[in-house]
Amino acid sequence: MKRNLMAAALLGVLATAAHSQSSVTLYGLIDAGITYTNSQLTSQGGRSNVQMTSGSVEGSRWGLRGAEDLGGGLKAIFTLESGFNVNNGTYSQSGREFGRQAFVGLSSVDFGAVTLGRQYDSMIDYVGPLALTGTEYGGTHFAHPFNNDNLNNNSFSINNSVKYQSANYAGFRFGGLYGFSNAAGAFANNRAYSVGASYSWGPLNFGAGYLHLNNGASSQAAANFNANGAVTDGQTLTAARQQTWGAGVNYAFGPAVVGFVYTQTNLTEIFQTGLSTHIQNFEGNIRYNLTPAMNVSGAYTYSRAGGNAGGGAPHWNQVGLQTDYNLSKRTDVYLQGVYQSVSTSQNTALGVAFINGLSAPSSTSNQVEVTAGIRHRF
Repeated sequence: MKRNLMAAALLGVLATAAHSQSSVTLYGLIDAGITYTNSQLTSQGGRSNVQMTSGSVEGSRWGLRGAEDLGGGLKAIFTLESGFNVNNGTYSQSGREFGRQAFVGLSSVDFGAVTLGRQYDSMIDYVGPLALTGTEYGGTHFAHPFNNDNLNNNSFSINNSVKYQSANYAGFRFGGLYGFSNAAGAFANNRAYSVGASYSWGPLNFGAGYLHLNNGASSQAAANFNANGAVTDGQTLTAARQQTWGAGVNYAFGPAVVGFVYTQTNLTEIFQTGLSTHIQNFEGNIRYNLTPAMNVSGAYTYSRAGGNAGGGAPHWNQVGLQTDYNLSKRTDVYLQGVYQSVSTSQNTALGVAFINGLSAPSSTSNQVEVTAGIRHRF
C-alpha cells in the first residue's frame, strides 16, 4: 500500500515537472479609433469622411505563443497570430485565419532559431523597429507612400518560408528568410528571400535589411502592393520583381530617442508593361517621454520616384505627429495626425495623395487624417 502511494506521489511530481517545462500564452492587442479625413475619392469627387477605424497605429490581433523545453538550451516553439478588424469582427490579411504569423520551429540559446511557416521578412525584423511606422509610436498611417518598403507589418507576410534568426552576440543579431514558390517546375516563380542584421550598443541601435520578391502579376510582389492598398486612380501597383533594401539608426539620450531611416524599393515590369521605377524614402523621427505615462512622437518622410515609370518623377512630403497617454500598463489612448502631399511634373496616377491605411486616396495632391483612438493589450 505504501509503495502504491509513493508511486502515485512520484508520478504526480513528474507530471507537474513535465507540465512546467511547457508553456502556451494567449496574447493580443485591440486598436480602435475615430478617423477624420479631409478628402477621399468617391464617384462624386473628393469628399471628407469621419469613420471608425481598426488598427490606425497597430493592427488588432490575437495569438497563441508556445514553447517546450527540450533540454540543453533547446526549445520547440510556435506562434499562431490572427489579425482582425475590430469594427466589424472580420479577418484582416485577405481573410486568412492566422494571416499575421503561423510558424513552428526550434530555438537554441547559443545558436538562434529556425522556424517554418508564414513569417515576417528581414526588413520588418531589423529595419522596421527604427522607423515610427514599425512601432507603437506611429504605426499604420505613418507608413511611407504605399508602404513600398514594407516597414509596416500589418498586411504582408511571406508564405512557405523557412527563417533563421541568430542568438544575441554582444548586441549583434542577424538572420535570413527564404519563401518557396511550392510550384512544380517553377522554383523561382513567386519566391522570396530576405536577409538582415542589427547591432545595439548602449543607447545606439542600428539595423539593415534586404528583401527580394518575384515574379509576375500573381506573385508575392504583387500581393505585397495589393495587400497594402497601393491603389492610385483605380489601378493597383503590381510588379514582376521587387527589390527593397534599407538601413536605420537611432540614439537614446535621457527621455528622448532620435532616428533616421533610408530605404529604396526597385520595381520591375510595373503593370506588366516592361517599365520600371524606384522609390527612395528618407525618414527622420523623434519620440520623447514627457512623463512616465505620456509621450509624444513625430516623423518627417521625403519620398521620390524615378525610372522610366516614374510618372513625372513624383515626390512626397509626409509629416506625422502622435501623443499617447497610458491609463494603465495595458490600456492607452492616443491622438495622431498625418499630412501628405505629392508633387509631380505631369499629370499621373501617382499625382494624388494616399495615406497608408485609409480606405481611399485623396482626390487631390494633399491628404490629412486625424485619429483619436484607444488600445488595449492582453
